[in-house]
Amino acid sequence: MRLAPGSLRARVTLVSAVGAAAALVTCLVLLFVALDRQLGDALDSGLRSRADDLAAAVRAGDLAELAGDPMAQLYTADGRLLGGSAAAPGRLLTPRDVRDVRDPVLITRSVPLGPGSQRGPARLLVQRVLPGHRVLVVGVSAEPVHAARDRLELILFVAAPLLTGLLALAAWTVVRTALRPVGALTREAADISSLEAERRLPELPGDDEIARLARTLNDMLARLQVAAARERAFVDDASHELRTPIAVLRGELELALGAAGPDDEVRHSLNAAMGETDRLSRLAEDLLLLARARAGSLVMRTEPVDLLDLAADEARRLGRLHGLAVEASGDPVVAEADPDRLRQVLANLVGNSAAAGARNVHIRIQTGRDHTTLQVADDGPGFAPHLLTAAFTRFTRGDDARSTRGAGLGLSIVQAVITAHHGTVTAANDGPLGGAVVTVRLPRT
Repeated sequence: MRLAPGSLRARVTLVSAVGAAAALVTCLVLLFVALDRQLGDALDSGLRSRADDLAAAVRAGDLAELAGDPMAQLYTADGRLLGGSAAAPGRLLTPRDVRDVRDPVLITRSVPLGPGSQRGPARLLVQRVLPGHRVLVVGVSAEPVHAARDRLELILFVAAPLLTGLLALAAWTVVRTALRPVGALTREAADISSLEAERRLPELPGDDEIARLARTLNDMLARLQVAAARERAFVDDASHELRTPIAVLRGELELALGAAGPDDEVRHSLNAAMGETDRLSRLAEDLLLLARARAGSLVMRTEPVDLLDLAADEARRLGRLHGLAVEASGDPVVAEADPDRLRQVLANLVGNSAAAGARNVHIRIQTGRDHTTLQVADDGPGFAPHLLTAAFTRFTRGDDARSTRGAGLGLSIVQAVITAHHGTVTAANDGPLGGAVVTVRLPRT
């Protein structure tokens, strides 16, 4: 089970918030402890000062100072009360407490603080006073200190979550601002296709890591553009150069067939060579078409085409050619397209179905509000699962197709032609006939 957030922005914000919260809580706890100790020290310092003054008065025999003190009492060594503050409503110490006193001690206890024996916390300083080993206790109400401590706790408990939230929000804002160029670069990179070789990522100002990353990626795209241009030029030149020797070879084979005698073995070899020559010729034409498509120079001679009539004609021709039951149905739709290229698309798709072992092929034309759909489905075994995402890649063939004479360019040519028509093409399994299904979508005109 994954607990950490997926995005970098959320992870950085979480780490920042947790770190800030830990530091903030630590500081607030230290602040609370320091203030609490300071308040206690101030209270104890006042008690010691009063106790020293009253002890001096007691040693001088002046007990009147006790009566005027807010909270002070004097006891004999056995615990009998000698005198004390008029404001103190009762005893501050029990006889046992008095007898146990040895050294000056500071204690906190609940004592009567007012009329009605109302009790509350008080800080007491107890010490012996010579002569006579009398015991002097001086006290002060600790309620203001406790109230201040409670208010401080409340403030800290409210301030800690609030400050943590503000720090998390600030971290989120800073991280979002810092990563906004990364999001722009990601979206722009996702939009760049192989047909947009000249397109580049936006230049970012400054010289930080993200700006340097953008420049590095643009340099990489420039190098890829040069490599792709060289590849297209090579394929284009090779296709052009292959056409002439293949044509010469075909002519020579035709002359040889015409001059060959009744030797069946010689004629069989020449016919096999003619078949291979046709295959090489088709391969050269296919490579030239793909090279032109990648260069954006594939010529489409568009005209109004009745797609249903075209599909019906091709269904009859391709059915006889491949020995399949090919059926065409659907809506009569007229589209602006290149009829020769569309015939090439249907020929490649039906040829792929035949090579895969299908017996029935269904071509269906459907019209929609924004596009026209041309669907070719068969009852073959369908595409291998690992080939679905790469079906339109050049030289991609299934395991069964490797034993055929195909070069793996049929679906690539289909995609190139449909892309030149500003349409889309997809491949899937479990079609209407249970096998593979290729769906072509052409824009409505």
